Amino acid sequence: MSVFLFVGVKTAMKINEVGRISVYRAYQQQTEQRTGSAAGKRRKDEVAFSAEALELLKARKSMDDPERMKRIEQLKAEVSAGTYRVDTAKLAEKIAPFVYPYFLNRD
Repeated sequence: MSVFLFVGVKTAMKINEVGRISVYRAYQQQTEQRTGSAAGKRRKDEVAFSAEALELLKARKSMDDPERMKRIEQLKAEVSAGTYRVDTAKLAEKIAPFVYPYFLNRD
């Protein structure tokens, strides 16, 4: 099928449907070459999890531990009631490895 487009009085321009199909095929071939697919084969998707993601997943699973949940509820109750007391010796022991290097490098 051809369509004639008249511009002005003296000129006509012919538009062929075949031109559009060949452009589409060229685009398709170029896309296949770029992706490396041959004869319609497509690469399969792959997923790789980082070590940090796996560690987070493991930590999330440990949150379902009934003993842990019981301890958390106990701490919440103590904090709400105002009876929770911080063991300052344990706190200092846990903080010391992070703070101590700061004091060593204060020259």
